[in-house]
Amino acid sequence: MKAEEFLSIYQEDGFVRTIAEWLRIFKPEAARIKGLHGSLDAVVIATLSRTAHASHLIICRDKEEALYLQNDLSNLLGQREILLFPMSYKRPYEYEETENANVLMRAETLNRLSEHPDSQLIVTYPEALSEKVINRKTLAQNTFSVKRGERLELPFLEEFLHAYEFEKTDFVYEAGQFAIRGGIIDVFSFAHELPYRIELFGDEVDSIRTFDPGSQLSVDQLERINLLPNVQSKLITEERQSFLDFVPAHTRIWLKDTELLVECLGKCFDKATARFDAILKESGQTKIALAPAELFETPESIRRKLSALMILEFGNQYSLPAAVTFSWHSSGQPSFNKNFEILASNMTELQMKGYGNFISAEQQKQLERLQGVFDEIQPGLRFTPLTFSVREGFVD
Repeated sequence: MKAEEFLSIYQEDGFVRTIAEWLRIFKPEAARIKGLHGSLDAVVIATLSRTAHASHLIICRDKEEALYLQNDLSNLLGQREILLFPMSYKRPYEYEETENANVLMRAETLNRLSEHPDSQLIVTYPEALSEKVINRKTLAQNTFSVKRGERLELPFLEEFLHAYEFEKTDFVYEAGQFAIRGGIIDVFSFAHELPYRIELFGDEVDSIRTFDPGSQLSVDQLERINLLPNVQSKLITEERQSFLDFVPAHTRIWLKDTELLVECLGKCFDKATARFDAILKESGQTKIALAPAELFETPESIRRKLSALMILEFGNQYSLPAAVTFSWHSSGQPSFNKNFEILASNMTELQMKGYGNFISAEQQKQLERLQGVFDEIQPGLRFTPLTFSVREGFVD
């Protein structure tokens, strides 16, 4: 069974439809979904994201949880891209050194939200939300659009790239670089995970493609692209805003642990304040950087923002006043200790109670091997193979 077929089972469920209806009628209030175990949270989010025409922001408890959830959602939703909004820095509370790949992912998320505000699925965590982002006006002013068939003067494009501190190289391999060979311009923008190749015919854009910088092979043909500088360093003195202010007001927010989010933002802000005070002392009280309140969220501001948004708390800790509570009857997958006989016995028991057994795996051979094992030790056992993987099982 493919992921789309599996999700359709949930999409037809009456309980899921009730939640979907609550999500559809946007209200700035909170609800609770209790009882989601294992990867059932990803299944429910994936199902509901297909019914509500809006962007969804999922705030996990930490980076590791966010990565697992992003992977589950990617496997469940196939072609739909799940955006990860990470923190810019290599380590929490260490604000001296940024991670270039993370800066790229943050910029790409802002670009996607600006272009298609009602169709994004974004996964993040508290440390990432502690950093403010540039506002929409500044982003628009510092974005250069290129469209196939339009006129583009090569000297003007090169001047723009130099002005925004892009480095001219022979070959591009990381964000912030560009190369020119005749009428071919390669640009690694901060708005996309792959570099762009722009081909000119005279002064007209003949084609635009993304390509793999390792193999130099084309990946996708595009009609229009946005070239975006490093918004973390180039625009560091520009006015900033909370990421929750940047996302569309009708975005559905999925929140795992509200109090953990607030506590983490407080720690981040205190660390940033201490670092700012050290910079002031080193510079002889000369302000050479924006104050922490201009660059980082405070616990007070995040609480205020949450009160004006539509939020679904879906973890084990609930602290927001809930307008409605949805209780799901599920449990975690039992531990089988790699014992096939215990697994088969458990599945047979569930089968006799009317449950459907589903087993997901990354490879078809794994499923075939399992079927062979069950045929030997429990011939009457049946299961539906799922041709995608999830991080953790559950009983629903």
